[in-house]
Amino acid sequence: MLKQILSKLPKKVPKSDTSDSAQSDSGSATTFANVFQCSNVGVAISNKLNAVKRVSSVVFPASLSAGVEAVDPHISFKDVSNIQKQNLFISKLNLCCTVYDKNCTEKDVKHQTLVELVDFVSSGSAKFTEPSIAAMCKMCASNLFRVFPPKFRPSATGGETEDEELMFDPSWSHLKIVYDLLLQFINYNALDLKVAKLHIDNAFIVRLLDLFDSEDPRERDCLKTILHRVYGKFMVHRPFIRKCVSNIIYRFVFETERHNGIAELLEIFGSVICGFALPLKEEHTIFLCRVLMPLHKPKSVGSYHQQLTYCVLQFIDKDPTLASTVITGLLKYWPVTNSQKELMFISELEEVLDATIMTEFQKVMVPLFRRIACCLNSYHYQVAERAHLLWNNEHIFDVVSQNREVILPLVFTALIHNTQNHWNRAVLNQTENMRKMLSQMDEELVLACQLKLEEEDSRSSAAAEQRRVTWERLEAAATANIQPIAVAGDVVASPACSVAC
Repeated sequence: MLKQILSKLPKKVPKSDTSDSAQSDSGSATTFANVFQCSNVGVAISNKLNAVKRVSSVVFPASLSAGVEAVDPHISFKDVSNIQKQNLFISKLNLCCTVYDKNCTEKDVKHQTLVELVDFVSSGSAKFTEPSIAAMCKMCASNLFRVFPPKFRPSATGGETEDEELMFDPSWSHLKIVYDLLLQFINYNALDLKVAKLHIDNAFIVRLLDLFDSEDPRERDCLKTILHRVYGKFMVHRPFIRKCVSNIIYRFVFETERHNGIAELLEIFGSVICGFALPLKEEHTIFLCRVLMPLHKPKSVGSYHQQLTYCVLQFIDKDPTLASTVITGLLKYWPVTNSQKELMFISELEEVLDATIMTEFQKVMVPLFRRIACCLNSYHYQVAERAHLLWNNEHIFDVVSQNREVILPLVFTALIHNTQNHWNRAVLNQTENMRKMLSQMDEELVLACQLKLEEEDSRSSAAAEQRRVTWERLEAAATANIQPIAVAGDVVASPACSVAC
């Protein structure tokens, strides 16, 4: 009870507090004069000593900068200590996440900030911790991942791709810096892949692959390098990347026939196929049969045929038994009315035959040389010339000579037909040279083929004469059986036709 009463009594003010308050009142007039003089000095000192400042949470999301002290991104790396450089690096990355549509002061500041980030990473001072990796991926996603406008230009044919006007992105000067920064980030030697793969995940890779449809060739070239580095560094993502690329090609071949980055994707896979282990997995063989070979079908094959041929040859180098599969696929998609595509197919066929072993060649030589015979008879002189030049290849000539009993009868008829009917003088000269070469290879077989061809010609002539005579008899019988119009009530009996049809 006594304690409660004493607690309600007022407490004495300490002497120190009263003396301090008195001194402050007495000295207020003295110190006020010095405040104005010290204010300018204080501002200058605060700018140097208080470089680390708190900034708004709008610029620095809490999800990315949790536990990291945010730094004013407008400060240069030279003006902060080494301890604060990492935080400043993250702050600048977060600042660059904003995308500006029009030219403005903020866009120029962002451009300068990106240049500073590239220089900072190039110097080796950056340390990619988990917050910085998250900030880097977010910044790249904000600036790079976008939806392209619809394409109004008609899809290119095989021979028209080189004449098309190239389209360039007006914001490339900005995008290039972001791509350079992303490439340096992926190439960073001390990058923690376990942490990085959490942010460079499947969704990130899908959006990255979508950018290959850009019409700017400079952007596709950067993407080619970046995707190749991602494939080489993140082994866990390799099956997913192969699957996504297969889906892109499926849509291109069987649905749209419109995509700007097929050549770059095939160029990446040319080096990927070189790294396939032996024996080849079933997945890789399916990729050849269901993805690469159908790529010969679209009209725009000329824009990526060189890269496609390289990929196919890499498969044959890995497994020579795939040569017959490749030749069968070429014959399946062989062009009938497009001479430019046919020239490309013949060139690819020559390179494939160079790498084909005898057992695989014998599996497909009959349908193959039937197609070559058609090319020899082509009225497009370039196709006919290119088909004749196949025989100048030493390896092809060698395998043909070893299987001449089967191959010569298939092409000899085409050579005789060229001699009698072809309009181009250069093709006629090549045909004569080829006949001489075959005669030197096996003169008896050539004579046998010629006798057989003469017999077939005589039989076909006899059959044609028999048809002519039969039609003449039919015409005569029809003329003899013409009757006047019957009068009502009259019954006209027509004689039976005596001509056996």
